[in-house]
Amino acid sequence: MFSDQDKQELINSIRDVPDYPKPGVLFKDITTLLNNPVQFAKLIDGLAERYKSMGLDYIAGVDSRGFIFGAPLALKLGIGFVPIRKAGKLPSKTISESYSLEYGEDELEMHIDAFHGKAGAKVLLIDDLIATGGTAVAAAKLIGRVEAECVEACFLISLEFLGGRKELEAVTPVYSVIELD
Repeated sequence: MFSDQDKQELINSIRDVPDYPKPGVLFKDITTLLNNPVQFAKLIDGLAERYKSMGLDYIAGVDSRGFIFGAPLALKLGIGFVPIRKAGKLPSKTISESYSLEYGEDELEMHIDAFHGKAGAKVLLIDDLIATGGTAVAAAKLIGRVEAECVEACFLISLEFLGGRKELEAVTPVYSVIELD
């Protein structure tokens, strides 16, 4: 899957932006990975190799960077892609799940028929990064609420020091390509 060299090359293709979105935060900017076709292909190919034999039915990507990784991975695996969006962005009947933010709450939504009513659908949840875990936990709960199975949550980066991975592991298994302490 991903050798240590592969992981280092992926890390090197991600730009650090200090003090964004607020002072003291070191933002991991994936746009530099996305505009590097060699590294982007390496990421998608490696994830496809990991998930090709898991019998997945769908990939669910979290708004919005999860769409960037989830859609090409779903296409490569020959399965459907389901967007999990911020509240008010989906046009048909939805279910929602609230989660806590540093200053308040937010909400994610998913179409109620996202998995075509297929009870037990095997779903991979994907996003670019896991930090505190609130968004990912809410997304995994949405998948379960429509009687699908969140087989695993996948991230390019896990910021281990923020504890989100541990929170999410109480809901579903977690895989990350890169762990940063």
